[in-house]
Amino acid sequence: MPNIVIESGSYKQLAASGQVKATPGNLIGIFVSSGAPTIKVWDSTAASGAILVNTFQAAVGFWPIPANFSVGLYVTITGTAEITVFAT
Repeated sequence: MPNIVIESGSYKQLAASGQVKATPGNLIGIFVSSGAPTIKVWDSTAASGAILVNTFQAAVGFWPIPANFSVGLYVTITGTAEITVFAT
């Protein structure tokens, strides 16, 4: 796995769907620490609007997802999981 350096940014831990950021920014990636959830990422402040990353099945590990969002960042989680979303 490549080394990823985050010079500035933030993270949010989620166990259920939720808003990560309410302003434009950059998604760096998602770390799944437990479970095998399905995840969907929105360029929005809610589970509506533009889909940034469509539904995918995630296993435990880091999922690099370099993407820009222009409205906000919202993540939908289906199933039982603990994830951390990294964004700037």
